[in-house]
Amino acid sequence: MKAGSLSAVHSVSLKASDAGPVASDIDPMTSKTANIALELERIAIEDTQRWLMAAVIGLNLCPFAKAVVVKDKVRYRVCLSSAPQDVLQMLAEELQFLASADASLVETTLLIAPFALSDFLDFNQFLSECDAMLASLGLVGELQVADFHPDYEFAGEPPHAMGHFTNRSPYPTLHLLRESSIDEAVALYPDAALIFERNIASLELLGAKGWADLGVVARLNGCA
Repeated sequence: MKAGSLSAVHSVSLKASDAGPVASDIDPMTSKTANIALELERIAIEDTQRWLMAAVIGLNLCPFAKAVVVKDKVRYRVCLSSAPQDVLQMLAEELQFLASADASLVETTLLIAPFALSDFLDFNQFLSECDAMLASLGLVGELQVADFHPDYEFAGEPPHAMGHFTNRSPYPTLHLLRESSIDEAVALYPDAALIFERNIASLELLGAKGWADLGVVARLNGCA
């Protein structure tokens, strides 16, 4: 089964309160496909959470992340389609959701796309569409979209530089943030501007083997 064939399944509602056909009328193949989609979503989220705990929080790459994760204020969404336009559509939905959500309940969103935009150059070009979407929704200045990718590379840096790992995640991932949260975090950490430099030094000290020992994995689609 092609990953992209599940694009219409990831939003299937399985709540008991939803109206629908009786069990005997449900197509077994539809039910099976929905179960496969749920399993793929679970794996993508678990792999992302392991990366958050082992790398982002474990290595203190983002000193603002721990409180949000511990308080369970991160929303995880998975787009199982291989089509970039489907990822963009889900991004639009999630930007609107986050803008209207209570910040005390949902602080930030991680949109994970395990089967799309595996090539970093394609992903990098796709980010301009994300910026355009943010602007079209009138949310510039309110929300921000950060980006992570398994093959992330900073321009001008050697391909094997450990600094790339500050933005390397198990799967292509868009991080939706509230601008107000960023302002509050920076106010609490006066040395926020030095975080990136400190992360580079920490990762260079860790080295490639140290990163591998963290156990960050991508179990879907051969990503690593």
